[in-house]
Amino acid sequence: MILYKRFSKDAAVRALYAACALLFFSCATLPPERTTISRSLTGQGVVPAELLAAFLRENNASVSQRDALYLARCYISEANDEGINSDVAFAQMCLETGFLKFGGLVTADMHNYCGLGAIDETHRGESFETVQLGVRAHIQHLNAYGDTDELVNPVVDKRARFVTPRGKAPTIFELAGTWAQDAAYGAKLDGILTRMEGVHRVIHP
Repeated sequence: MILYKRFSKDAAVRALYAACALLFFSCATLPPERTTISRSLTGQGVVPAELLAAFLRENNASVSQRDALYLARCYISEANDEGINSDVAFAQMCLETGFLKFGGLVTADMHNYCGLGAIDETHRGESFETVQLGVRAHIQHLNAYGDTDELVNPVVDKRARFVTPRGKAPTIFELAGTWAQDAAYGAKLDGILTRMEGVHRVIHP
């Protein structure tokens, strides 16, 4: 009887050790959690300024590290003020400017990062005095599309009043046919955000 009890106890201990080992190795071999960037215009941005800057320079090496980082920080700061997704805003800047290569109606000196008012050669778009004010105008225009709250910062986007109804594009996909006539506009933004997620996972697995 004593031998039986000892055997049962030993077996239980071995089973417990085996279960712990299985749990440990299962956790150790789990793939890293996928970083997901919200596609909502009012979602929370998750990519830090350093990675936004690196992503921009990865696609346009002519942009200096200092300029890329300053632009990224402006996007995060202005977006946080107005409750807008900084990742989405930055991705849209990359799409609209060709990663700051421009080449269309809008030129770099205009600090117009989303094509505001750019229609034709006669109406080349809005100009802003500084990088920060250009970013602010972009964020405020996104606010008009994705939100109905009042703005926190002084208004610099004079075209926001033309957006009706406010909040008509809660995600990037509703920007197709509203912000831009391109039916694939939302899909293009989604593609950039997916690439951005890949960069974020490499640095923060």
